[in-house]
Amino acid sequence: QNYQALLEMCLKNKCLFTDDSFPANISSIGTGALLKKLPGNLQWKRPHALHRSPVFYAANRKQLDLCQGLVENCWFLAALEALTFHQDILAVVVPQNQSFERKYAGIFHFRFWHFGEWVDVVIDDRLPVNEMGELVFVSSVSKNVFWGALLEKAYAKLYGSYEDLQIGQVSEALVDFTGGVNIRINLAAAPPDLWDILTRATYSRSLMGCHTHLGVYFPSVSLPCIQATKVLKNGLVAGHAYTVTGIRKVTCQCGPENLVRLRNPWGKIEWKGDWSDSSYKWELLSPKEKILLRKKKDDGEFWMSLQDFKIHFVDLMICKLTPDLMSQEVGKKWMYSLKSGRWVKGSTAGGSLGFCNGAFWMNPQYWLKVLPAEDSKKSLGSCNVVISLMQKHSSKHRNRAPHLFIGFSLYKYQESNRKLPPAFFTRHQPVNKHQVFLDEREVTHDFHLAPGIYVIVPSTLKPQQESEFILRVFSRKHVLRNGALETSRASSPWGTMEMGGNTSFTLSKNPEINAVQLQKILNNISWRNFQNCHLSFSLDACQGILALLDLNASGTLSIQELRVLWKRLLFYLEVFQKGDASKSGKLDLVELHAAVQETGISLSNEVCNLMAIRYGDPDLQISFESFVCFMLRVEIMGEAFRNLTQDGKGIYLRESEWMMMTLYS
Repeated sequence: QNYQALLEMCLKNKCLFTDDSFPANISSIGTGALLKKLPGNLQWKRPHALHRSPVFYAANRKQLDLCQGLVENCWFLAALEALTFHQDILAVVVPQNQSFERKYAGIFHFRFWHFGEWVDVVIDDRLPVNEMGELVFVSSVSKNVFWGALLEKAYAKLYGSYEDLQIGQVSEALVDFTGGVNIRINLAAAPPDLWDILTRATYSRSLMGCHTHLGVYFPSVSLPCIQATKVLKNGLVAGHAYTVTGIRKVTCQCGPENLVRLRNPWGKIEWKGDWSDSSYKWELLSPKEKILLRKKKDDGEFWMSLQDFKIHFVDLMICKLTPDLMSQEVGKKWMYSLKSGRWVKGSTAGGSLGFCNGAFWMNPQYWLKVLPAEDSKKSLGSCNVVISLMQKHSSKHRNRAPHLFIGFSLYKYQESNRKLPPAFFTRHQPVNKHQVFLDEREVTHDFHLAPGIYVIVPSTLKPQQESEFILRVFSRKHVLRNGALETSRASSPWGTMEMGGNTSFTLSKNPEINAVQLQKILNNISWRNFQNCHLSFSLDACQGILALLDLNASGTLSIQELRVLWKRLLFYLEVFQKGDASKSGKLDLVELHAAVQETGISLSNEVCNLMAIRYGDPDLQISFESFVCFMLRVEIMGEAFRNLTQDGKGIYLRESEWMMMTLYS
């Protein structure tokens, strides 16, 4: 969905946007336990119907405080609270040029880092409320501020439904908000320099969250029953996520003490121990320090000592935009590489070494060359390298498909372009001798490696388990590339381009793809979910596609332009299949109109009919090949107009520009 195009369409038609892809009904809430907690007379209302003067976003950080609703997504709220301390990062996730006044059309958009790329999620502003007009899910402490509720709705849409936000980890949401790398610290075995790590994290671009142990509940607190059963005698909530909002070293009469400030996403219920709001410990401070730090208000935020923090919380999650937190080389630049891959049954799903099935060598392999940084004091010794493996959800709904147990092995290797053979793994031990396989979305390890050649082998714990994944490497300086798919291919001057699904094909290192090559690529792809209809692209269609996407008039596509085309093709295929109600492999005029609307593009009936005549068969039926050509032309010509227009009404072109836009495309 194109936010700008949809906004302009709604403003032009003087209507409020309604998002049919995430409708205001029970299907968007989910099908599980969450339904039982909903109020009897659930309604969906826009913010203008809930408050006289709704505000999208408040500049004052304290007004950004949020409160959890019926969805048990404290992990999401804890990460979101952390985001409010970094306005620059928040502005990426929550575009600030949105409001309920200027250019208001009931449409909003948010950006999330989703498995390797930033995606824009468009929603309408209809929110679920009870009969009193109160939001049933996330709400703001300032009742007229709605950015949190709308952001939660966009996140629910990204992952399938509100129900799909019921279970999760702070670390997942922190990465989705930043694209950063997570560091997880087990507080029971915390490093001796934990305070130094917290200090560096606090004063750098880091977001922090944590969660408590499960424990014996204290049900006598006046809260909704779903929450009351979790409150412990010390005021903490068992199995609950919190945001780390600050640290402070204070000077007591008996000496210095390190304090950690936390916030409960419920917006209430606080720690009752030392350094809580009512603790006697505050009397040990100077009057000025006590006034500045102590806050007698049940708003969910409280202080506790570092020692108590390590006792009562399980893990500390720190999400850094660069992973130099654990390195002493503060302020140095790090580089980052990402590779996408897939475990496929019978091909690349070899499982872990522990299964002794002799298939481990089948797993994907990635060649890593660790290089000393020129400005590093440690260039002659070890280099800090962070490796992260993330599995992708196999379902549109994040909680309907359980995570696989995943991990990776790292091997030291001499310089070679060949894929490691089966015998190598029986003779050599990995660098990480004790591999950790976790049933979590992401597994991250921090290494100190000598400069040299390494091979990373990501795998599932059990063989023959399928999933897509992304592999990320962070270091001061390195080279990361795919291992060859076959040993015989390793010494060839060709590389493999992964195109999603089970699809890959070979391209030269500096590929320039002409129409004939494009036709061969598209016709050799195994199109997912389209087995019933054989998709065939003619040379004429490929020449037309190339003409539209070839921005420098070279007559060829670069690898970057091919990637852009591939993403569009997958989107068009999804829209086409949804519109093809009869499963005939073609769209009639009515289905074509609906499909175009589904893409978020507004076309008049006349233009749509004209394009059907141009691209359809004699019965005005549109094949997928024709739909692709049709949509590419509409999108690119629309984009060209928006780039060239000065007033949104028309454009001025020189004759040469007119010829280029019309004849070549």
